Amino acid sequence: MINLKLVYKILGQLLFIEAILMLLCIVFSFYYHEDDAPAFIASVIITTFFGYTLRFIGRNAENTLSRRDAYLVVSLAWIVFSLFGTLPFMISGYINSFTDAYFETMSGFTTTGATILDDVEKLPHGLLFWRSLTQWIGGLGIVFFTIALLPSMVGGSVKVFAAEATGPIKTKLHPRLSVSARWIWFVYVFITVACAVSYATFGMSWFDGINYAMSTTATGGFSTHNMSTEFFHSPALEYICTFFCFLSGVNFTLLYFSVSKFRFKDLFRNSEFKFYVGVISGFTVFIMLELILRNQYSIEHAFRSGLFQVVSFITTTGLFNDDAGKWPHVTWVVLAACMFIGACSGSTSGGLKCVRGVMILKILRNQFRQILHPNAVLPLKVDGVNVPQQTRVTLLAFLSTYLLLCLVISFSMIAAGIDNTNAITITLSSLGNVGPSLGLEIGPTMSWSSLPDFAKWLCSLMMLIGRLEIFTVLVILTPQFWNKN
Repeated sequence: MINLKLVYKILGQLLFIEAILMLLCIVFSFYYHEDDAPAFIASVIITTFFGYTLRFIGRNAENTLSRRDAYLVVSLAWIVFSLFGTLPFMISGYINSFTDAYFETMSGFTTTGATILDDVEKLPHGLLFWRSLTQWIGGLGIVFFTIALLPSMVGGSVKVFAAEATGPIKTKLHPRLSVSARWIWFVYVFITVACAVSYATFGMSWFDGINYAMSTTATGGFSTHNMSTEFFHSPALEYICTFFCFLSGVNFTLLYFSVSKFRFKDLFRNSEFKFYVGVISGFTVFIMLELILRNQYSIEHAFRSGLFQVVSFITTTGLFNDDAGKWPHVTWVVLAACMFIGACSGSTSGGLKCVRGVMILKILRNQFRQILHPNAVLPLKVDGVNVPQQTRVTLLAFLSTYLLLCLVISFSMIAAGIDNTNAITITLSSLGNVGPSLGLEIGPTMSWSSLPDFAKWLCSLMMLIGRLEIFTVLVILTPQFWNKN
C-alpha cells in the first residue's frame, strides 16, 4: 500500500521551502518599490497554510519510503510546486489565465524555458527573480534540493534520488546521499556565483547578472529581456554564456572529481564527455560553414552564433544571441538533433543524454560484430564498467518510449492546427526541456502564447515527463502501480 500520510508530510515540508523561496523575491519587490510585493506576501501565507495542513494530516506517518512512495512523491512534488508557484503571477495580475500561469511555472521548474509572455520586460523585478529562481531550484531537482537541506526528513531518500536523478547510470560522491547532495549543490552554487560575477564584470547589472547566471547554470533559458542575451550586443558576454552553459551540461559528479583533485585528464578520458564535445564541435563547424556560405556572416560572427546556439540547444538552455529562424533550414535539422540528444547525465540539462548516445553506438558496434561472429560474447563497457543486461533493456525501453511520445504528441499538435515544423519541434522542446521552437509561426525568439490551451497543458505534461526521465511519471499511470500487492 502507498503510505499517503508520509506523502502528505513530505509535500507539506516542500511547501514550507517554497514559501521561503517566495520570501526572497519580496526583497526585490521592496527594493525596487514595485507593486508585486502584496502578491508575494499573499502567496507566502497561502502556501504556508497548505504546508501546515499537509504536515498536520501526515503527522503520525511512518518515516520510511517504499519505492512506490518515492515515485509518487517525486511526481507530485513537481506538480504541487508548480501549482503554488502560479500564485505570484495570478495574484499580481500579470498573468490572468491559470493555464498560462501553470505553463510558465512548470516551464521554470523543469528548466524548459518556454514562455507565454510576449513582453517579459513588463514584469516587476520580484516576478522576474521568481521566474529565474524556479529554474535554479529545478535545475538539480526539487526533492534533491530538499535532501541536501533536510537529510533526516524521511527515510528512503536513495529511492527518491533514483526517481528524480537524470541518466541511466547513477553515481554518488559519498556513501551518504545527503553528503553527496550537499557537495553537488556546492558545485552548482560555485558555478552560479562565478557566472554571475563574470556577467557583472563584462557589463551586466548585478540584477541581470544574477538572473542570467541562475538561468545559465540551470540550463533554463528564462531571461529578463525580450531579446535574451542578444539585448546586450556583447560578444564577450555571449562567450561567457556559452562557456557556463557548456560547463553546466557536464556531469557534476565528474566535474567535482576532476577539478577538486586536479585530474583534468579524467574529463577527456570519459567517453560521455568526449561524445559531448565531439557533437558540439561537429555541429558548430557545420552551422558555421552554412552561415558563412549562405548568410554571408563573417568568420568570427558565424563561429560565435553557431557555437552559442549549438551549446544552448544541446544543453537545453534555450538562450539565444541570434535568430535561428532566419538561418538555412538545414541548420534547423542540426538544432533539432541537439534538442533530442541533450548534454551529459548528472547535469542540469534535458534530452536523451550523451551517455545513452554512447551506449547506443556501442550496442550498434557489437551488433555488427555479432553478425560476423555469431558465437562471440561481446560485453558492453562504458569507461571500463560493464553495463548489465537490464540497463541495456531499460535503454531500449526509454528510447522507444521517448520516440513514441514524440510521435503521439506531434500528431496531437498537428491535429490541433499547429504547422508540422512547429508541432515536431515544440514536442522535442517540451520533452527535452529545451525551450525554443523552430518554425515560422512560433520561432526560436518568440513566445508560445499563440498555442491553444489544449496544447499548453499537453506541453506542461511533456515538460514534467521529460524532466523526470519519462518512467517516473508514466509508472504512476499504470494499474499495477496502484495494486495492493
